[in-house]
Amino acid sequence: MKNISVIGSGTMGNGIAHTFAQNGYAVALIDINPDALQRALATISKNLDRMVSKGSISEETKTATLNNISIHTSLTEGIKNAELIIEAATENPTIKKNIFKELAELAAPNAILATNTSSISITEIAAVTNRPEKVIGMHFMNPVPIMKLVEVIKGYQTSQDVCDVIMETSKKIGKTPTLVNDYPGFIANRILMPMINEAIYSLFEGIAGVEEIDTVMKLGMSHPMGPLQLADFIGLDVCLAILNVLHDGFGNPKYAPCPLLVKMVTAGDLGVKSGKGFYDYAAGLKDAKVAANFQK
Repeated sequence: MKNISVIGSGTMGNGIAHTFAQNGYAVALIDINPDALQRALATISKNLDRMVSKGSISEETKTATLNNISIHTSLTEGIKNAELIIEAATENPTIKKNIFKELAELAAPNAILATNTSSISITEIAAVTNRPEKVIGMHFMNPVPIMKLVEVIKGYQTSQDVCDVIMETSKKIGKTPTLVNDYPGFIANRILMPMINEAIYSLFEGIAGVEEIDTVMKLGMSHPMGPLQLADFIGLDVCLAILNVLHDGFGNPKYAPCPLLVKMVTAGDLGVKSGKGFYDYAAGLKDAKVAANFQK
């Protein structure tokens, strides 16, 4: 397997493209927005420059990586040679299902269809295709070029052969794959999101402030980043969407999103992406300050 297509050129998509290209794969990066594709290439180049400056890769590796990436606004053109297609579009079930319906018609019969979803059912996505045995989840962590984990999610009809190929491919790009079954939130977010939600509830109920909550988890539990800061980096809208998937999937009130999280997303305070969440990023990431007084 040497030809990879990545659908979506946002943070996750460009990170996945970067990682495969740096490991010698020919990558077709696909997005309907040509400006988004140019921004993705600029981001990849900037990240490679950072790696060169740190001595982790050579200038030659940077050049080879960029040469391994082609950009496309046409799905048909972008996937025509693909042996593995990784969808990294918006975390929205309707959008993902529509993409997979198209892939079922356009992709080569033997192509594996993967989704980078962090919570949406692989089985549900696979059901709209004519090849559910070839549909699998590849949940990369952000930032993709740095984070080692790939959560590989086996749908109800995913074949063992496809699981084996994806596990091996993940290792070839320097990742540590972990195979899990297809249930709401999988493993990563089934454990992480209730923790983040509980941290938000602790703030909502006035038990402690933003910095205090994050400090307890960083210094007391050896977490590299506090849960509220991590939520800002993930995106509060993404956290809310995943909690809703967990709540709907299990019907258990313990997964119900905190009202403060709902209020912040409604107000457009989404974290780093909007410039304000639990912290204010107007002065940049390094100089972030607690954003505001939080009210019930």
